[in-house]
Amino acid sequence: MPDAVTTNVIFKGTRKLTYHLTNVSDGSGETAVAKVDLSALLPINGVPPTSVTILAVTWTMVGFTKITFFWDHTTDDLAFTLVAPGGFMDFTQQGAGLADPESAGGTGDLLLTTAGAVSGAAYDITLEMLLKS
Repeated sequence: MPDAVTTNVIFKGTRKLTYHLTNVSDGSGETAVAKVDLSALLPINGVPPTSVTILAVTWTMVGFTKITFFWDHTTDDLAFTLVAPGGFMDFTQQGAGLADPESAGGTGDLLLTTAGAVSGAAYDITLEMLLKS
């Protein structure tokens, strides 16, 4: 049985977007899974979003050693890494948030990879973001 995962949009405004991600693992984990797929989002005032800026992330995890988020590019760019047991990161303390570096071949999508998955490992992640068009 594969990992049981969910990706839910909690809030979508004109520019702000909040996602809730969960996983209960069978031990296989996830590798480079698109968690924020810009092509699946509706346009902002008629213009499709090109990227997201991460404002904050809240998480809890058990059983995984780390969870890493990457910006989807020809050579993926590291966004941030989460470690157990959980926490909160506020990227607005660095200015306007954590922005996609928009490297070559970028889609604007945000990918997730887990490490150290064991049967029963789980995570609960909330991402607060701004859409950019």
